[in-house]
Amino acid sequence: GLVAALALGAQGIQMGTRFVCSTEAIAHTKYKQKILEADDHGTVVTGQTTGLPLRSLKNLLTEQYNALEQGGATREELALFGQGRMHLGIIEGDTEEGSLLAGQIAGMIKDIKPVKVIIHDIITEADNIIDFLKK
Repeated sequence: GLVAALALGAQGIQMGTRFVCSTEAIAHTKYKQKILEADDHGTVVTGQTTGLPLRSLKNLLTEQYNALEQGGATREELALFGQGRMHLGIIEGDTEEGSLLAGQIAGMIKDIKPVKVIIHDIITEADNIIDFLKK
């Protein structure tokens, strides 16, 4: 992904979910574990009617939120329903009723390791791909 973005002219990339699964991240271990268990269909977008879409791991919260959205709930009703849910999921580890933000990449993350190792692995992989493409 990094090499593709650079080839298209990007100066860099944004990575969040990968760094949630680092040893240094303060995210709850249950949240990290849910990312590790995710597959390529493990995320869903909520908040599409509010103009504030978020991609999260599928759970009871996302099901209920999407049902409220589809049922015509107002932006205010949705905000009230979602209040405190990020802290509940990310910090407290409630993997069913808390918000578990995660990008589509979640299904490819299979380990927790130090940030230094994550960055080293990304750069090494990018260098290897670039070297291969030069041949």
